[in-house]
Amino acid sequence: MSPRIVVTYHVTAEADAIEARAKGIAVEQSVEMPIPAITEQRVLDEVVGEVQDIAELSPGLYRVRVGLASETVAGEAGQLLNMIYGNTSIQPDTVLVDADFPPDVLEAFGGPRHGIQGLRERVGGADRALTCSALKPQGLSTAGLADLAYRFALGGLDYIKDDHGLADQSSAPYDERVPAIAAAVRKAREETGVPTRYIPSLTGDLDRLRAMIRLARDEGLDCAMIQPMIAGFPAFQALVREAPDFAFFTHPTMTGAQRIDPPFLHGTLFRLMGGDAVIYTNHGGRFAFTRDVCVTLGRRATRAWSGLKPAMPVPAGGMTLDRVPEMIECYGRDVMLLIGGGLLLARERLVEETRAFCDHVADLSGAVPAVAE
Repeated sequence: MSPRIVVTYHVTAEADAIEARAKGIAVEQSVEMPIPAITEQRVLDEVVGEVQDIAELSPGLYRVRVGLASETVAGEAGQLLNMIYGNTSIQPDTVLVDADFPPDVLEAFGGPRHGIQGLRERVGGADRALTCSALKPQGLSTAGLADLAYRFALGGLDYIKDDHGLADQSSAPYDERVPAIAAAVRKAREETGVPTRYIPSLTGDLDRLRAMIRLARDEGLDCAMIQPMIAGFPAFQALVREAPDFAFFTHPTMTGAQRIDPPFLHGTLFRLMGGDAVIYTNHGGRFAFTRDVCVTLGRRATRAWSGLKPAMPVPAGGMTLDRVPEMIECYGRDVMLLIGGGLLLARERLVEETRAFCDHVADLSGAVPAVAE
């Protein structure tokens, strides 16, 4: 018998309707047809979804756990999402909260290829919180972006990433931008000895994504950022399999368009698919995540999980230098702090402010545990 994926949903329903609604989810997410119409006993016994548990969380809100046959996933990323949420996502009463995956699913996807340790080793094996910033805005020329990258790298950042809005615009097309920025970062590395890494953003269809990876590799790069909810889970899965030398950062754009619990989406699903670092919106910035959600997300990304490597949490979104102590206290040292606009405000003092940011993070995180209690 195929092992089961146990999926947890939060369902809004009346008390006298929740049992039927739970059974409806189990059928919808497995065979999607009237049970009496199924004639093969194996399908009835092994493939039809099973309601495993219903628990009331508050009046009108229930936790429903459904067991789904892992064979229906067939090791394919898009099909995994289809099976655990698919048609049910169209219904307004249900939120996807969690899933427990059996060993065959974990083995099929494999999780991060590099994880936290691999990201640390890329920048000298530092046993502290890591630092990152973003190249922006859209519309800036290739030369302007390369200059920003050079100054960020002079300031000692561990990682410098493209803003997710940078794609193939005429102002700084990918094939021109990436070699120029890579060269600027190499120049700064030679001057400072700090092994800063550049992370280009990948956009387009699968053929274009593959070409972007090839160009980045030709430039000596070994990291890239992808937007899973836009590029698609199957494309993400293909790149992770085809470019095992690359560490992949996931970007959260469009993740709020689904009724999927953020800790599960970022800390579990993106990690399962091969995200080595998961960027998400930190509490207290310009987005609405609470501190509890962010802490839970960070712990999901880093928890021990059947041998899968941990992913690096990267809280971002309106972060400023004065929040560094709070973020270190919140996440511990297994975190990468991403401050973008808050550093760019320094303008002509960008190198000095970046260096102060990096020094501050190193000083504060040296004495804290990997994961905050």
